[in-house]
Amino acid sequence: MSSGSGTTIRSLLLLSAVGFVGAAATYFVEGPARFWANWLVWMVFGIAVGLGCLFIVALEHQVQSVWSVPLRRVPERLSSLALWVTPLVLAALLCLPVLYPWARPEGASVPAIVLKSAWLNTPFFIIRTVACVALWFVAYRLVVKRSFEQDRSRDPMITVCLRRHAPLVLAIFALTLTTVAFDWISSLEPVWYSDIFGVYLFAGTFLSGLAATTLGTLYLYNRGRLPGVTEDHLYNLGGFLFAFTVFWGYIAFAQYMLMWYGDMPEEVFWFKQRTTGGWLALALILGIGHFFVPFLALVSRKAKISPKRLRWVSLWILAFMLVDLYWLIFPAVGAKVRLGWPELSFALLFLPLGLLAARAAMAKGEDTPVGDPFLQEGLEFRL
Repeated sequence: MSSGSGTTIRSLLLLSAVGFVGAAATYFVEGPARFWANWLVWMVFGIAVGLGCLFIVALEHQVQSVWSVPLRRVPERLSSLALWVTPLVLAALLCLPVLYPWARPEGASVPAIVLKSAWLNTPFFIIRTVACVALWFVAYRLVVKRSFEQDRSRDPMITVCLRRHAPLVLAIFALTLTTVAFDWISSLEPVWYSDIFGVYLFAGTFLSGLAATTLGTLYLYNRGRLPGVTEDHLYNLGGFLFAFTVFWGYIAFAQYMLMWYGDMPEEVFWFKQRTTGGWLALALILGIGHFFVPFLALVSRKAKISPKRLRWVSLWILAFMLVDLYWLIFPAVGAKVRLGWPELSFALLFLPLGLLAARAAMAKGEDTPVGDPFLQEGLEFRL
């Protein structure tokens, strides 16, 4: 390890330590509700980035994509973030009686909660959470760890196995991400429901995975560690970012429009909470920042092959995924729009740890899947 690298690690750990002190103070000064709300935002963000990258890997094998083979090691590496977030998920089980009305005794007096009690009860919630975490480890073993093994063995049959396992991993992704959406976010307000809320979180998760993959690819590309990768490969990444920005905007609008049109009290109160007072301004900022800005930034072909443009748009998308999660979670705990030292403390705690985890992940295996028999064909890809 170089001295510069050691200094960077120490600096990140110091920032995280400062954040830890501030986060701990949040619990005692601002109360457990604000503490756990911040914890949920960062926990789901970590899940979104990690599972988004894992989804990309499985999808590439499922559709037998060739152009993306030279870039596949990046989402493979970053998918390990879904495993790193495991301690956050297990610790978050402590917040159930603090944030979730169905986990408190008074929930038994609410008819809508009683009707959902077969699903929304603490023992079953814990079982589902542990099962989701276990399935993430299984999925990672099936399509990521085997790929690293192929670097050494150069066995082409591993590619056949990876493609055979891809449908199972996609099913695990769909099941567990939907569970995260309804358990950890939607059930904060158990009276409310949305049939497409899982799809909404999927849109943000896939977009976050694409953004993280693009940043990792550019990191290697700018350092000459992806020989043979061209602007055509970057164009496809930019095209996917553009397309799924539109998809996120469509799902977000569809969910709002259908509930506005139906005007059912058990549905519209959720949006009323998030479009009144200071939350209305944040909702407008979210719509502009999560959709219009990246849409306009990537609409041209030139933008989709510009490393500088792709870098800042990817960072922008990840930042607005955090804004989105804040907008989803904080109104449910009765909080006004508050961005103060507690939120800064959690950012200082988790961002450096996330960067360290990503740094460690990006050192795994070769920079390209050198054992994949389709690597050369992928390097020869041209639009």
